[in-house]
Amino acid sequence: MLKQIKIGFLTVLTMAFLASCQSDGARDQAVQAAAGSEGTAATDPSATPAAPGQVAPTPNAAEPAAPVGPTTSIQFPETEFNFGKVKAGEKVRHEYKFKNTGKEPLIISNAKGSCGCTVPEWPKEPIPVGGEGSIMVQFDSKGKSGNQTKQVTITANTDPPQSIIYIKGEVMPDPDAKPAEPNVQVNK
Repeated sequence: MLKQIKIGFLTVLTMAFLASCQSDGARDQAVQAAAGSEGTAATDPSATPAAPGQVAPTPNAAEPAAPVGPTTSIQFPETEFNFGKVKAGEKVRHEYKFKNTGKEPLIISNAKGSCGCTVPEWPKEPIPVGGEGSIMVQFDSKGKSGNQTKQVTITANTDPPQSIIYIKGEVMPDPDAKPAEPNVQVNK
C-alpha cells in the first residue's frame, strides 16, 4: 500500500513537471503579472529581518544580478519571431540581432529561456559601443502541441537590466506518432 502511494506521488510530481514546460504564454504572462504586483513584503521572506544567529534569505537567489557599473542600452530590430507550424519533435532556431546603442561596452551576463525547451546562446565578450551581436535561440518542440509562446530574458548592464525576446508558433501533432496507451491499474 505504501509503495503504491509513493508511486502515485511520483507520477503526479512527474506529470506536473512535464506540464509546466508544455504551457503556452499564459503561464509566462501570469508570472510576469505576479512579479510586477505590489505588496510582496507580506509573502517575501527576504522582506523580514533574520533572527539573531540566522542567515537572511537572499532575494531571487536563482536570478543572476545585472552587472554593476555604468549602464548602456541595447536595441533589437526584432523582439518576436513566429516560426509558424512545425511537426512535434522538430527543433527550430532563430537568430535575434542586436546593437549596442549606448555609450559603454555592452555586457550580457545571462540569457535564460522560460522553459527547458527554449535554449539561448549569447556572446560572452563585451560588445563595443556601436557594435552588433546576436543571440541564437533554439526551441525544441518535443512533447509539445498547439500554440506555443516562449520568452528569453536577457540580463545585461542596461537600463532596465532585463530585456525580453519571444519565440512562438504552433506545434502540429506528428502523424506518424502512435497514440499513447492508457496506463490503468485496477486494485482488488
